[in-house]
Amino acid sequence: MAVFGLVSAVAGFVKVRYLQDKAIIDNMVFRCHYRITSAILFACCIIVTANNLIGDPISCINDGAVPIHVINTYCWITYTFTLPGQHGRTMGTEVAHSGLGNDNQERTYHSYYQWVPFMLFFQGLLFYVPHWIWKNWEEGRMRMITEGMRGVSTASPAERKARHERLAQYLYDSVNTHNTYSFGYFICEALNFVNVVGNIFFVDKFLGGAFLTYGSEVLKFSNMNQENRSDPMIEIFPRVTKCTFHKYGSSGSIQKHDALCVLALNILNEKIYIFLWFWFIALAVASGLAIVYSAAIVMMPTTREAVLKRRFRKADPTDVCNLIRRVQIGDFLMIHLLGQNLNVTSYGEMLHTFINMLDEGRPISGDTPSAPSTLEMAPMYPAIEKYGKETET
Repeated sequence: MAVFGLVSAVAGFVKVRYLQDKAIIDNMVFRCHYRITSAILFACCIIVTANNLIGDPISCINDGAVPIHVINTYCWITYTFTLPGQHGRTMGTEVAHSGLGNDNQERTYHSYYQWVPFMLFFQGLLFYVPHWIWKNWEEGRMRMITEGMRGVSTASPAERKARHERLAQYLYDSVNTHNTYSFGYFICEALNFVNVVGNIFFVDKFLGGAFLTYGSEVLKFSNMNQENRSDPMIEIFPRVTKCTFHKYGSSGSIQKHDALCVLALNILNEKIYIFLWFWFIALAVASGLAIVYSAAIVMMPTTREAVLKRRFRKADPTDVCNLIRRVQIGDFLMIHLLGQNLNVTSYGEMLHTFINMLDEGRPISGDTPSAPSTLEMAPMYPAIEKYGKETET
């Protein structure tokens, strides 16, 4: 029960957040990195450290000359090994266990298992870093300007209109000043892609170059005849290994003691890493497509038009076309994120007001706030405190 209690502690990364509780400042792929992936990695870290699921992570047997607890501790903190030439042979007749046999052969040493929890925790932090950077770069701007307008509104029509006009006025006064805002977002989106690809090679190095082909080898193994196949999961995450302990005998000579060690922890590790292989591949593809999508938005105004028309359905296509050509990419990102935080009706009313302001050609204020905090917006919009939260009517 303690394990499930610890796992539930990371549920906050994937919990459903209502719009009125938290502003949306990114897209779905972005959230898959810092919410879902980080939660998965932290949960896996907790699982592999919960010894009550599998018992002791390592349990060795020897000829009895060395106490069991000494052998267990020694083999855990140093390494164990298998013989790659003995994989795929018949157990019980040719070999006692897959990967074991005569020691006079090439050896594969395994010492990663003691570092698995630390690696998973570190990877979870890596997937959260781009979001942390973007969150500090964004400085709560979207939350500030949409306060009291997210989710279901119970305000009167006059009050709702005043809020839309205030938001449209902010967009008009700060037009063409959001490029730095968009630059930070696109940089963090690129960091997500670099991070997931880097993690694939990072884990591959950690597992001795076996991770890149791990998933494909498992798929190939599942399609082979049962008599002629060797499980790649056992080769990378062996369940029984060998360990050699040396000590001085009674006459001072060095004695060698062999031990067979059962690595019960690997029954979890093999499942965790096969899941991570497929998840990282899918996430890398999704992140790459997100970057291509963002590049199309930056370089092609027609793409921005299509995105805005899909959200702003009641608008005249000519108005949308003119709006896209009169604002820069930073303003578009701000307008696009507003569309994710406001309902369709509020978003349409706000954009209509903003387009009318652009058409009327109102003079743009010289004191444009680059980061609309509450203190900066209060002098410009005295009614912001009044409309900061939803009120009952």
